[in-house]
Amino acid sequence: MLLKSCCIYSTGVFSVLFLISGIVLVLSNVFPHFLHSLVEKQIVLKNDTDAFEAWENPPAPIYMQFYFFHLGNPLEVLDGERPAVLEIGPYTYREYRPMEQVDFQENGTKVTAVNTKTYIFQRNMSRGPESDLIRTVNIPAMTVMEQFKDNTIAVKLINDYMKGADVGLFITRTVAELLWGYEDELLKTLKKFKPSLDDVFGLFYKSNATNDGEYVFFTGQQNYKDFARVDTWRGTSNLSWWTTDECNMINGTNGASFHPVITKNESLYMFSSDLCRSLYAEYEGDVTVKGIPGYRFSPPSKVFANMTLNPANAGFCVPAGKCMGSGVLNVSTCKQGAPIIMSSPHFYQADEKFVKDVFGMKPKKEQHETLIDINPLTGFVLQAAKRLQVNVYLEKIPTFSKTGNVRTVVLPVVYLNESVLIDDASAMKLQKIIVEQTVVVNIPFMFIGLGILLGGIFMFLMCRQKIPESPQGEQVEPLLSS
Repeated sequence: MLLKSCCIYSTGVFSVLFLISGIVLVLSNVFPHFLHSLVEKQIVLKNDTDAFEAWENPPAPIYMQFYFFHLGNPLEVLDGERPAVLEIGPYTYREYRPMEQVDFQENGTKVTAVNTKTYIFQRNMSRGPESDLIRTVNIPAMTVMEQFKDNTIAVKLINDYMKGADVGLFITRTVAELLWGYEDELLKTLKKFKPSLDDVFGLFYKSNATNDGEYVFFTGQQNYKDFARVDTWRGTSNLSWWTTDECNMINGTNGASFHPVITKNESLYMFSSDLCRSLYAEYEGDVTVKGIPGYRFSPPSKVFANMTLNPANAGFCVPAGKCMGSGVLNVSTCKQGAPIIMSSPHFYQADEKFVKDVFGMKPKKEQHETLIDINPLTGFVLQAAKRLQVNVYLEKIPTFSKTGNVRTVVLPVVYLNESVLIDDASAMKLQKIIVEQTVVVNIPFMFIGLGILLGGIFMFLMCRQKIPESPQGEQVEPLLSS
């Protein structure tokens, strides 16, 4: 009888202990902190780690899609009418982007590398062959006219040549030529007077099977938040194209990797050599990719907002004080003087005037937003889509008759969608990590559950203990007799 009572009361004691332990563990976040600490130490750019292998040679297939804007009314545009364009695409390329010339420095706290990118055309994933013809603005001619418009002698020579060679404001070229380069007759002629001038033009000329310069990255060994963060690019930690120190800063990673243990309230910084600047993305919502939970981040509209809406962007106005409006970025200073304007596809998040100036623009968040889906524990990219549009600043230049009466407009030429989706092998590895995370994080709740279960058993056993019955056959005399 004594042993039975001891067992019952021991069950009650253990029930209380498990309940208290579980509640204390939940409130103190011991297990999540332990898990985060473990991940922070493991995800470092170091030989023979999964993080390094994924950074050095991304296992997931990356695709680059190009959508061109075919100009349908070139003669009317020269007469001052609104341009009408037709989106043609995609023209899809498989992108390979391994890190090469990898060299660890400063006791493994930094690593240098070049990111060589190679593009292989995928005909089965494309609208047509690379030989498809596209009519668009003659960017070399527009660049030359813009650069020499105030030089009287050069203006006459260029005007005479363009008339004699029948070089106009618009051209028709193949997809391959527009992307990877073609010999331009106007540039070829100017090269005779300026030998250093390159007579080949292409929107992504010298971008295939090449790299954009040497990077120095932090490995994350000293601070997990520095994982894959860019320290220097092309030997410098700052840019020189913009007019303020803040805008010239190189911040964040190269956009392919991010530090582990990401929270919803932080901003993810990235440096894009395509945009010639750093930018950031903010939390937008929860997602699930191949069964793996993630956070979706995307650049907010204020990243490309006019200085009136975002004073921090004043430095991106070039020349100083000359701002174009929200949603567009003049990158001519880092594109050899070419009047290139960058934006989101179809001027998504840009001022309405840019959309209305060109017939055929239909901005849609789902199709034209840049997004990154990240597993918050590991920082691994589950899915991403970088979407950028290349435009040309088109205007009438009085000294050049070839510009006719064209209205001033930001004319879209092409937009790209560089996308990636985590491969199945990597997804399986992450799913195992997620299961382990779930088990570890839920240990305190297991304690609470066990405490509740033992408490229930204790209550049941206590209720089973009944008051002893009177001996059989014994009668109880009434207290009062009649």
